[in-house]
Amino acid sequence: MSPPKTNPGNYFEDFTVGQEIVHATPRTVTGGDVALYIGLYGTRTAVHSSAAFAESIGLPTAPVDDMLAFHMVFGKTVPDISLNAIANLGYAEGAFGVPVYPGDSIRTISTVTGLRENKNGKSGVVYVRSIGTNQRGEMVLDYTRWVMVNKRDPAAPAPEPVMPSLPTAVPVEAITVPPGLNMAKYDYAQAGSPHAWDDYEVGEKIDHVDGMTIEEAEHQIATRLYQNTAKVHFNQFTEKDGRFGRRIIYGGHIISLARALSFNGLANAFKIAAINGGTHCAPTFAGDTVYAWSEVLEKSDLPGRSDIGALRIRTVAAKDRPCADHPYKDGEGKYETGVVLDFDYTVLMPRRA
Repeated sequence: MSPPKTNPGNYFEDFTVGQEIVHATPRTVTGGDVALYIGLYGTRTAVHSSAAFAESIGLPTAPVDDMLAFHMVFGKTVPDISLNAIANLGYAEGAFGVPVYPGDSIRTISTVTGLRENKNGKSGVVYVRSIGTNQRGEMVLDYTRWVMVNKRDPAAPAPEPVMPSLPTAVPVEAITVPPGLNMAKYDYAQAGSPHAWDDYEVGEKIDHVDGMTIEEAEHQIATRLYQNTAKVHFNQFTEKDGRFGRRIIYGGHIISLARALSFNGLANAFKIAAINGGTHCAPTFAGDTVYAWSEVLEKSDLPGRSDIGALRIRTVAAKDRPCADHPYKDGEGKYETGVVLDFDYTVLMPRRA
């Protein structure tokens, strides 16, 4: 029999610290991707929805939603990093670079920055730094994630554990402001909210009120849209014998849902500038209804800018549990029942003149 030509994906013992992986299949983003993304999540941010609105604040046209750019970069990594994953665990030091526009082609390269075998000897945690660039080589997203990956052979020796040192937040000085941005003509009425950066206070909590039920078909379309091939999202034949007996929803799908829900209360948070950290606290499944609330963690000036400011936001998503009581953690520091996402990120918002 000839040697196999198929790719079974990497298992934990296939990774080494310092390993660089050039991911296949560059992806050209189109207006169709943008329309489908809106259809999946109902995102309503004016800058991403209207070319005329984007042009009024100095951009060449409407950039794609920042989370759509994230998914495109992330999806490239799945066949090599998380095809045999048990779960994607978290994110850190995520910096968005130049905006992505329809017509841009995205590619991703990852470097393994840490490894740690789990106590059960059957799996381990892999840390990777992934950098997505456009066709001009400009950085569109640079972030770290860690993922729990199965071992091919539980008897394989454990590697020396290496844990990367990760910052708690991306510093404001490292935030990229889109070139040409000028908020003098920002239209609050068209954007959907009168509330500017000036109106938010550190410690303020916002219940985003609305809920959205996850449908199996929507999740399947979304995950295919990003070319995310992880088995746990697609293959019910194998997942019927897994931990949950069914396919789990891609964690990024929950981030996009929470981000879309946050429009009600944060409509003028027109750009995600950084991902400071994130945890997928519990799995979600088709039929779950997702709610979200946010807390303002920090409020920062941007160097050399008086027309925009930065808000560091924690958005918590819960399933089948409205967020009016702002569930988060219990007295022992454990996540409350139903909490599925704890996402710490920095947004840009217009300031009053």
